[in-house]
Amino acid sequence: MTLDEVRELRTDIITPAQAAQVLKCDPAYIRVAAREGVLEFPVVLVGNRVKIPREAFVRYMEGRHDGL
Repeated sequence: MTLDEVRELRTDIITPAQAAQVLKCDPAYIRVAAREGVLEFPVVLVGNRVKIPREAFVRYMEGRHDGL
């Protein structure tokens, strides 16, 4: 999945697996980093699930992450 494909999604939330494809990393890293609070883009933790707001992730990837 590319950033352009993420932009075109019609969902408000993306998964760590989708974000990992864009970032070219392991989805497990995103899950662990989210729980540790070290990611620079916002995430929502719901129980043991990690949810990523799509629009905020796109803004972060575009370098427009000021004011989050």
